[in-house]
Amino acid sequence: MSIKEMIAEHPDVAGHDNEPLTQAVRYAMYCAAICNSCADACSAEEEDRRQCIRLCMDCSDICTATYRVATRRTGENVAIIKATLELCIQACETCAAMCEQHEDDHCKRCAKMCRETAEDCRKALGTM
Repeated sequence: MSIKEMIAEHPDVAGHDNEPLTQAVRYAMYCAAICNSCADACSAEEEDRRQCIRLCMDCSDICTATYRVATRRTGENVAIIKATLELCIQACETCAAMCEQHEDDHCKRCAKMCRETAEDCRKALGTM
């Protein structure tokens, strides 16, 4: 099942979804999972990764909140969706900057996903 189709089928959307917002939702969902996995992988590393783990976990939680809030279409709460997208951008950029300091593949993947998610959230903000 596609998240785009799910949102488009909502009675209040009537087939007219916001494509950039739908893309941001999709990427936030993926980013939440990847950040969660990266935090777990960092906990297995020999060096102290407390700050990286913290930032990955925060980013995962904020991405989860973002996709949950942004998929709601009953009623309207544009100010909260915008604020959530802005917070997601900040969390993703902060997490990416930390993960980019590490050479392991899981952190590289996490940083890349965070950067892509932040970009998609910026695009979604431009449509609201």
